[in-house]
Parts: sequence; structure tokens; C-alpha cells
Amino acid sequence: MSAPDPLASVEPATPKRRRLFRAIRVVVAVLVALILITRLAGASRRGHLPDITPSTLVWLVGALAATAAALVLSTVRWQLVLYKLSRPIELGRLLHHYAAAQFFSSILPTTVGGDVLRVTRLGRETNDVPTVFASVVLERLTGWLVLPAFIVFGMAINPGLAALGTASLVATILALTTVSILVALLWAAEHPNVGGRWRGTSRWRQLLGAVHLGVATLRRDPRGVTAIMGTAVAYQAMLVFAAFLAARAVGIDLGPTAFIAFVPAVLVAQVLPLSIAGLGLREGALVLFFHPLGVVDAEAILLGLLLYVLNLAVSLAGAPSFAFGGRGHDPYLVQT
Repeated sequence: MSAPDPLASVEPATPKRRRLFRAIRVVVAVLVALILITRLAGASRRGHLPDITPSTLVWLVGALAATAAALVLSTVRWQLVLYKLSRPIELGRLLHHYAAAQFFSSILPTTVGGDVLRVTRLGRETNDVPTVFASVVLERLTGWLVLPAFIVFGMAINPGLAALGTASLVATILALTTVSILVALLWAAEHPNVGGRWRGTSRWRQLLGAVHLGVATLRRDPRGVTAIMGTAVAYQAMLVFAAFLAARAVGIDLGPTAFIAFVPAVLVAQVLPLSIAGLGLREGALVLFFHPLGVVDAEAILLGLLLYVLNLAVSLAGAPSFAFGGRGHDPYLVQT
């Protein structure tokens, strides 16, 4: 007899407030898109945008390949976390779900919908939703731990990046805030008097209790944590490299340290639940960070839109998985 699915009893109805918030995000995304397109059109008329040359295609292909490689690396990290939680899954199977989740998050007004999709589908297949839930949470947390390190490292090897006024201040605040929140979450999840209290038989106690046990398991396995964090570093480095290549495609010629320091800060900023797939937040952050370095605002905006297009293009590989990869109704998706 199979174990009950902790998510099976989730009420399918979506609260009105949640629907209203999603509608607001759609409206904001549409307005931001119109503003960005208008600004780019004006910049094009004034000759502020770079010309398309044969080398542009080379940079674009490289950026697309790096973005795809980042997706694979992120899936490998998820696989390592699952393995350490005694739930080994083949990489191809995880790529199937991860690509579907990436596509879901790229086109719909949801912040964590892709992660919920992963939990729902793989949890149903393995009949172990709590462990899958813990693996997704821990995979995300390990990735976020790396972002502040990149910001600090970039400024350390190029001290001039720490003296750019508001841009440097905002990047530093994002790094410190991210570290503080993550350390607090990991401490709470691992502490027996905090995270340990989550263990129980109710649906959410099972899920949160699994996170507590997962953190405790990883804490006892330094070698496993090293492998997971190494993959997280490789993943973020590949995203930085993709942004560097995409920037060359739009005519931005900056040294790699600027991307090491500021692209992770952009990644932090764009996850704020204010638009679809970070539209507007990503472009605004790139303008903020790159303007002091002499980058024309229109080029920074174009870079942000190109990064979104690259992610969308890679995520299209997950469209069939999203459409046909689930078995039956996904009851938890309605709450994203």
C-alpha cells in the first residue's frame, strides 16, 4: 500500500488575494515591457544601439550554450542533494522535470511555481514528497549561498567596483541581506528546538521536518556538502559567463570582474515577486550596476531582455515535459 501524498489534500481553490496579486504582476510586467520597448526604440532611432555583425551570432550561440549548460549543472546539483538524502534519481529523469519547471517559471506569473512543479511531479513518481520537497529547498539554498560570495569576490579582485557609489552599495546590501537570511534559515532548519519542532504527522510538518532532517544529514557529510557547493559555484559561474557572452553580443565590452560582482546581484534582485520572470527588475538592476562603468542605459536594458530570451529559449526544451510530463492532475500547482 502506497504512502499518502502530503500534498494531495491541498484545497484546489485559489484565494482571491492570491489571484489579485498575480493579476497585478501581469499588469506590471506588461507595462514594464512597453516602457522597455519604447526606450529601446528611441535609442535605436538615436543610433545608441550596436550594429549587428557576423560576430554577434557567435556571441549569441555561445551565450545560449552557456545558459543550457547552467541548466544541466543546476540539475546535477539537485541530483547530488537527492543522493545525499538517500533518494538517488537518474539525471535524465531530473532534467525532464527541471526543464518543465524552468519553462513554467519563464512564462507564468509565479515566483516558486517551477519548484512546486518539481516537488509535485517527482514526489508523485517516488511516492516521497517530503524528501523531494527537502531536496528542492536545499538545492535552492545552496545556490543562494554562492551568490554573495561571487559579489564579494568580484569586488575583492577589482577594488574599483566597490567604489561606484549607489551601485556598489546596493550590491553589498543585497549580498549581506542574502547571507543573513540564508544563515538564519539554515540555523533554524537544523536546530532541534526550532526545525526539530516541525517533525510530525500533519502535511506541512512532514515537509518542514524533512528539511530539518536534510540539513542535519548534510551537516554530517562535509564531503557531500563540498560536492554540492562545488556544483553550485560552477552553475553560478556559467550564468555569469553566459551574461558576459550576451553582453558582447549587444556591444557591452567590460572586463569579467564586473560580471562576477554584479550579475549575481542582478540574479538576487530579479527574484523579487513583482513581475513575470524578473522583467523590469533585471533590466533596472543592470542599468544601475553598469551605468557607472560607462554602459549606455539602452544597452543594459537590451542585455536584460536578451538574458530573458536566452533563458526562455533554453526552457522551451521543457515545454513538452510541462505539457505532457505530469501524470494526472497536479493539485498543488493552483497555489503558485
